[in-house]
Amino acid sequence: MEQTSTVLETPVSAPTLSFKGKGSELFGIQIVNIALMLVTLGLYYPWAKAKNLQYIYRKTELAGSPFTFHGTGKEMFIGFIKGMGIFIALYGVLIYGSLHIETDPGLYFICLGIFFAGLSALVPLAIHGMMRYRTSRTSWRGIHMGYRGTLGAMYKVFLKNLFFTVITLGFYTPWFTANLRKEIFGHLRFGNARFSYEGEGTELFMINIKGYFLSIFTLGIYSFWWAKDLIKFYIDNILIEQDGKYSRLDSSLTGMQYLKLALGNMFIMVFTLGLGYSWVVTRTLAVLINNCEIIGEFNPDALAQTEEEYKNATFEDMADMMDIGII
Repeated sequence: MEQTSTVLETPVSAPTLSFKGKGSELFGIQIVNIALMLVTLGLYYPWAKAKNLQYIYRKTELAGSPFTFHGTGKEMFIGFIKGMGIFIALYGVLIYGSLHIETDPGLYFICLGIFFAGLSALVPLAIHGMMRYRTSRTSWRGIHMGYRGTLGAMYKVFLKNLFFTVITLGFYTPWFTANLRKEIFGHLRFGNARFSYEGEGTELFMINIKGYFLSIFTLGIYSFWWAKDLIKFYIDNILIEQDGKYSRLDSSLTGMQYLKLALGNMFIMVFTLGLGYSWVVTRTLAVLINNCEIIGEFNPDALAQTEEEYKNATFEDMADMMDIGII
């Protein structure tokens, strides 16, 4: 069945998405976080992250009601320690091999292989764990989100697409990206609403080819429109099914808006020596979220609770350590 054919392009009353955070408010939170992380030699990081997420979520609204992030620093700290333990073990293997590189090169390459194989195996584990934890600890009007994907399916999709990406020397990356998003969004729930993803690797490949050559031709100017096209690809292909009716997200972001955002953020970071990062975060979220709308018959008032709580934050922080960001 063609899902997009059931999406209404002119909804009667579309629920709005908005972000109302302010850089000054977030700065107040982050400056305290930085001070406490310095005092605790970084151990306060999970609590700092929880406070940041709690602020960002409650400043993000759907149909006039804010989201809530229920995660706690304690939950994340336990996960943080577990994640650090895994990384220390992997780097321990690498260091051990490096110490024997001159006397036993074969051992070094074995240790190097174990290190990279371990990191590759951790990526799908981190994505799966992050999605389970982050969605379960997210709610709106008391309705929790959830992630029903299995770790086995995540490994199958990730390793299969990684294999094709490696043997094609990176050429398969757009298909890898699209297929991974299909796996993730296909198991995402918001109460009784189901998500899915329609973006195809071919479409993403053409966006990148067009963006690459036009950016070269325009001496980099088109790169801002390229970034806008990528954002629209990631947002516009998200579908929501509720009671047999389909809706989708739609980004109205323009290249000029992204140009102003990117240049503004760059000047803020440069002239404040990085202290303006809070304003960069809130400006970026405001532009992305306030230019996003739901097209179709999605009815937030008809959402019903279906998801269970999941409090294991181990791979939430591991995803941070590996610089993995999905939602």
